[in-house]
Amino acid sequence: MNDEIRLRALSEFLKTKRSKLQPQMVGLPTGGRRRTLGLRREEVAQLAGVSTTWYTWLEQGRDIKVSISVLEAVSDALRLSKDEKKYVFGLAFEETHNTEITIEEGELITPSLEKILKELKYCPTIITDRRCFIVGWNEAAAQVFLNFNLLPLENRNLIELLFARKELKALAVNWDHFVQGFLSIFRTYLGQYMADDWYSHFIQQMGDKYPDFQKMWKESEVSSAPEVMIEFRHSKAGKMLYNLSSLQVHGANDLRCSIYTPVDGTETEEKLKQLIK
Repeated sequence: MNDEIRLRALSEFLKTKRSKLQPQMVGLPTGGRRRTLGLRREEVAQLAGVSTTWYTWLEQGRDIKVSISVLEAVSDALRLSKDEKKYVFGLAFEETHNTEITIEEGELITPSLEKILKELKYCPTIITDRRCFIVGWNEAAAQVFLNFNLLPLENRNLIELLFARKELKALAVNWDHFVQGFLSIFRTYLGQYMADDWYSHFIQQMGDKYPDFQKMWKESEVSSAPEVMIEFRHSKAGKMLYNLSSLQVHGANDLRCSIYTPVDGTETEEKLKQLIK
């Protein structure tokens, strides 16, 4: 990722986080009518113990010298979570990881992962790589979401499918909330793999193809493992309630396992059993 794109991403994220903080949330006086959405730049600078000029330059995406201690102070001033802090540090210091990746059907799914997929018979489960390409799934996932087998390998990107496929848009009752969870995961990967130009190209293409993406991407959070309850309205099974747990698979391939567990006390599991028959 070139410096211009990296610094622009840092700039946009800092602005978004600042806009979501109110003075009373950080112990500052409201001060009457405010033209700025959220905190002012000078208020963030005050909280972080840096000059307003320096923070302004940082938020404008200028290529300035940044120290770990000062960026820690800015992160604390913006009330960043652990994942958000890692993301900001990755952008500011361009921390690099191995960028090589290939999409080869079946090569990433080990026998142990294959067994896990089969054992989670009534829990729709999807395994994705660090670019959010779907590399493994079970029958339950195929029944609830899509038969991914019918898609070419290059068309199995989970982020794009959420915007491209009408049946997935219709599936989640709160589609925006559903998508934001996966965008927050995608941001963690972006922060970890700054050197991989694929991310900036993909984000640009998504913004060009899907008008909703640009706004949602700008507002997305950063979270490596969001846990949420999701309501689906399946075309055949009707209302289904799942708890989504997103787990990182330890190993060189940086895989992620998204498990949808039927909510206790609902008919979700019974409905899924009928689909799988």
